Order: sequence, then structure tokens, then C-alpha cells
Amino acid sequence: MNNGIDSKLLNDMRDLAPDFVKYGEHILFGEVWRDPTLTPKERSLSTLSALISIGNTEQMPFHLHLAKKNGVTEKEMIALITHMAFYVGWPKAAAALNIVGKQ
Repeated sequence: MNNGIDSKLLNDMRDLAPDFVKYGEHILFGEVWRDPTLTPKERSLSTLSALISIGNTEQMPFHLHLAKKNGVTEKEMIALITHMAFYVGWPKAAAALNIVGKQ
């Protein structure tokens, strides 16, 4: 993946929950995201799908930015969200599109 995690949230959490941040940096982004079984682009698309399906819009901006770094185009993001609308619901997809539109 990328060198380090550019996330204000993690920096703000470092003092409050250092182990939580450490696990995110070293296990999730250090090991899981670097497993060569899936490409970074595939991982980004999977992560975006998961966030859309559970309605987690708080983490979407970070993962949309990361998806762009991993080669996901805006056209692919919109196609993914449109596809997801029929499986997870129109309101969740519309919320995700609103975030894409603000990027």
C-alpha cells in the first residue's frame, strides 16, 4: 500500500487509543493490505463496497482518496455505487454518491 496512513482521525486517536492505531497501521494497512493475493485496486473496490453496504459514510472520504491512489477511476466508483444501489439500497448508494461528488 502507500507509505503510512494519511488520516487525521488516526493522528487524533493516537493519544487516546495507541494500540488501536498501531493495529490499524501495522496489521490492517501493514499486512492485510499488502497481501499480494488481491491487488490494491481490488482491495479498494471491496472496501468501498463494504462501507456502502453498511452505510458507513464517515470513512468513505479516506477510502475514496485511497481508491484513487490505487487506480480506481471516478467512472469505476460511480459504476460500483450504481451497482451497489440494487443490492444494499438506494439511500446508501445516494449517500455514497454525495460523498464522491464532494471529492
